[in-house]
Amino acid sequence: MQTTPQTIGHWIDGRAHPGSSDRRGDVTNPATGRVTGQVAFAGPEEIEAAVASAKKASLDWGATSVSARTQVVFRFRELLNERKEELARIITSEHGKVHSDALGEVARGQEVVEFACGIPHLLKGGNSPQVSSGVDVKSIRQPLGVVGIISPFNFPAMVPMWFFPIAIAAGNAVVLKPSEKDPSASIWLAELWKEAGLPDGVFTVLQGDKVAVDGLLDHPDVASISFVGSTPIAEYVYERASRAGKRVQALGGAKNHMVVLPDADLDLAADAAVSAGFGSAGERCMAISVVVAVGDTGDALVQKIAERTATLRIGDGAKDTDMGPLVTGAHRDKVASYVDAGEREGATLVVDGRQVRADGEADGFWLGPTLLDHVRPDMSVYTDEIFGPVLSVVRADTYQEALDLVNANRYGNGTAIFTSNGGAARAFETDVQVGMIGINVPIPVPMAYYSFGGWKASLFGDTHAHGTEGVHFFTRGKVVTTRWPDPATAGGLELAFPKNH
Repeated sequence: MQTTPQTIGHWIDGRAHPGSSDRRGDVTNPATGRVTGQVAFAGPEEIEAAVASAKKASLDWGATSVSARTQVVFRFRELLNERKEELARIITSEHGKVHSDALGEVARGQEVVEFACGIPHLLKGGNSPQVSSGVDVKSIRQPLGVVGIISPFNFPAMVPMWFFPIAIAAGNAVVLKPSEKDPSASIWLAELWKEAGLPDGVFTVLQGDKVAVDGLLDHPDVASISFVGSTPIAEYVYERASRAGKRVQALGGAKNHMVVLPDADLDLAADAAVSAGFGSAGERCMAISVVVAVGDTGDALVQKIAERTATLRIGDGAKDTDMGPLVTGAHRDKVASYVDAGEREGATLVVDGRQVRADGEADGFWLGPTLLDHVRPDMSVYTDEIFGPVLSVVRADTYQEALDLVNANRYGNGTAIFTSNGGAARAFETDVQVGMIGINVPIPVPMAYYSFGGWKASLFGDTHAHGTEGVHFFTRGKVVTTRWPDPATAGGLELAFPKNH
């Protein structure tokens, strides 16, 4: 039965806001190809209303006791845990990832919420009494005010949760601009915050496109920007927001390598390559997209990967499948074009995902797992971030050649090495120029109490997401120097620079 697409609006000042602009964007179910919703695109009126509401709310929220703030965050955590299945279904319906993967996304985001529940300990300042005669010094940390979050389509719940639990627990008001491709999760989260007792205006959702993004980057009342997306846009966000005087953490693209040494367990490595390369249809910034086979491991490893790929069930993520569709038809076609280019440029096509027979409707955005062997570093399938289920195998004669290949890449988000040699693993973690490293772990996403972020073109700005770096990003430090002089002995002019004594 054909249903009328729903309208997905904004969330401003604690309530749904339909938007005044006539501009809209289609939201589709990737497994069917059908339009399921129309998302409102913010214009200047909505941008101003969103930031004004957040600014007003930030004043009272920042003055609220940290104990009261963490009670609200804990209540949000409890509600999220009770209703995570509901959120996972929303994610699957608009992104396309399988239900179990969507549940995993929610669980990893929830870890940051749990981390934020312990923020009172992390907001403690320092105190140094008697640094000079009768003089004490202390440090304190205070919230920024209004903070902006611009999140990507591939994790509509987890990536915003890398940022907003910490920002809110620290006393800030958040304006979230989610991806227009899968916007409904953000409204669901806003409603959950309201039920948890968060004051109106502390969590705002501003739907839209580049107009909304630029509005946040330029607005003088937005103190910081947290961004996750492609490297070109991350660089744009960093430059424009920095010019506007904001602090910025802009996480960009990736080309994650998995190095497999001759002493590795090849069955373990093949399992890892398939799981990390094709999970969520490869639409992960931490996906493995390049396997570097060292020495004589290549032929056997490629065969094992191909055998495992043949067992994967591709289809509607709401069914019992292993891999769902890509997020849009345009993105599916773009990823498929890289497979075409790989063939033309001389790579060996081992598994062709363009021929997939999916368990889903014919108009779904299907592209199956694809395996290319004998890929060279000058090929576009190697140089570009494809963001799809395309796994490239590059051959290297030695460990040093493999290391040099990883370090020469412009991206430095995540990497992994598979080996049974502790010395080789230790050398790799020391020498590789990448921010997140796995030893026999293919997707080394850190726990919430460690920071998440890459190096080189994978990060613009100095601060990673979540962990203690996130707490410092969403707060500003002050240092207070205090003296309470004795009126009987104080006084007298001294124009020399103050000295400690």
